[in-house]
Amino acid sequence: MKIVVIQGPNLNMLGHREQNIYGAMKLDDIHAQMENVAKQNNISIEFFQSNFEGEIIDRLQECLGDADGIIINPAAYTHTSVAIRDAISALNIPVVEVHISNIYRREEFRQKSLTAPVCSGQISGFGPFGYHLALIALMQILAEIEAINKRKEAEKK
Repeated sequence: MKIVVIQGPNLNMLGHREQNIYGAMKLDDIHAQMENVAKQNNISIEFFQSNFEGEIIDRLQECLGDADGIIINPAAYTHTSVAIRDAISALNIPVVEVHISNIYRREEFRQKSLTAPVCSGQISGFGPFGYHLALIALMQILAEIEAINKRKEAEKK
């Protein structure tokens, strides 16, 4: 099983920027924790971060046929990118959206996610722990998909 974690703009600055909102953990620390959980569950995990919308779209498209699931924090593009929304929508794999801060307690323009409606779910406001929650959620979603596929195969026989 392979999961791809896609991080949007400015997340490479975690640990430096607005620690009162995003905390002191760096992105590499979050990824190291996720990698430990993935290894414990025999999951291959890959990380990608870009400040460029087109690169995020390209990485999403590359997941088709290569990944079983995606965890994405589109960051500021959450509120503005119809293109990222469309890229997620075109995939036939589960996607969990994550936000470190509670976007619904922030400025009004941050309270609308264009991408969440085309994702399997959204986790918001739990700080860096939200990535751990997203990983658990995605593992559960993938286990359910596997169980359904096994049941369908058994019914064919």
